Amino acid sequence: MATEVTVGLMHPGSMGAAFAAQLRSRGTTVLWCPTGRSESSRQRASRASMKPVATLADLVDSVDVLLSLCPPAAAEDVAAQAASHGFCGTYVEANAITPQRVRNVAECLPDAVVVDGAVVGSPPVGGKSPTLYLAGPREEVGRLEDLFAGTDVQTHQLGDDIGKASALKLAYSSYQKASRVLAAVAYGLADENGVSDELLHIASKRTGSYLTETGYISKTASRAWRWAPELEDAADLLDETGLPGQLMRAAAEVLHSWDEARDTTLTISEALALLHDDSGTAETTFGQEPAP
Repeated sequence: MATEVTVGLMHPGSMGAAFAAQLRSRGTTVLWCPTGRSESSRQRASRASMKPVATLADLVDSVDVLLSLCPPAAAEDVAAQAASHGFCGTYVEANAITPQRVRNVAECLPDAVVVDGAVVGSPPVGGKSPTLYLAGPREEVGRLEDLFAGTDVQTHQLGDDIGKASALKLAYSSYQKASRVLAAVAYGLADENGVSDELLHIASKRTGSYLTETGYISKTASRAWRWAPELEDAADLLDETGLPGQLMRAAAEVLHSWDEARDTTLTISEALALLHDDSGTAETTFGQEPAP
């Protein structure tokens, strides 16, 4: 069944391109439009054996399924682009956004069937196997399960209600990403006071503490431009449910301190220097390298 479905991917980032490669491994045709996209996007699409088309209109007209995996802040704009060309297939909104924003996407695409999706885990490369949580019409969800069957992308149904997958993703992100932010700040405080080794010794007594993963401070800095909008959406959802969203907003504010570190490779010292700088511009030099 998978070979009978043509999939479109509008933004082949690291996650999207990895998903495309998994679909291609089963013979599924995956299209994308390189117009206006970066050389990095072109290289990722080429490595994933995605097929280019000339225009976005050609992409929308040629696919049965559109998979949206993009920076969270751009989710509605991407949906609007698809809607402007009359997309009427299955639209998988798989970004880390609030349930209300998923519903906004559905309203923007009245002729399409919108499925709420959420990816938990790393891109499916090197044996990694993320889970794609799906909520929406059961027939369409089942179709997507068939599409990814036999790949390293696991699927899990969450029922018919749009918003459940996004709520699950933001609930998980609220802990996972904020914990990494807090670990970076805690390590920075200890390091500033000459007790970083002692902090790591204490943390090592607890299994799986992010405080022992100091290498992740640099990775967090390079991904902050994507994570900050996600935590801002998590804060909105907490507010909507009557729970305090201040922690998520504060964590997002810290992440914005790393805005200029987008997709770069930093040392721990460089990442912490950016946290120290109130203007968001630290006197450090680092090369532009894609984050792993």
